[in-house]
Amino acid sequence: MAKEVVKMIKLQLPAGKATPAPPVGTVLGPAGVNSGEFCVKYNDATKDKMGDIIPVEITIYDDRSFDLRFLTPPTPFLLKKYAKIKSGSAKGSSEVVGSITNAQLKEIAEIKLPDLNAYTVEEAMKIVAGTAKNMGIEIKD
Repeated sequence: MAKEVVKMIKLQLPAGKATPAPPVGTVLGPAGVNSGEFCVKYNDATKDKMGDIIPVEITIYDDRSFDLRFLTPPTPFLLKKYAKIKSGSAKGSSEVVGSITNAQLKEIAEIKLPDLNAYTVEEAMKIVAGTAKNMGIEIKD
């Protein structure tokens, strides 16, 4: 008999640095998941991506076991990393705070493609470019 899914939780955590302290413990505790076991699995799976934020979907089953599904880093995180800025513009597209090249835009789109609602890299580039514009990041040729 297949396990029954009880709950699905999404978290965004620094790669390789999950601890049972909040927010992990406060989210997983009420769901009946051993937060220490989660942290070990998460940290082992993400230790090669240290410094990045890695979102994870946690599927919790009725026997308190769980599965992890890792997603690509958030688009704003990648844009800030490539543009070498600490934060996006507070005024949106009317204030430019950084820039990336078309090659960097394509690289980010290729990273994000599995998680975006797009079939081609060109479509993904348009989605990422829209996020960049709203963050005040200019795209240069």
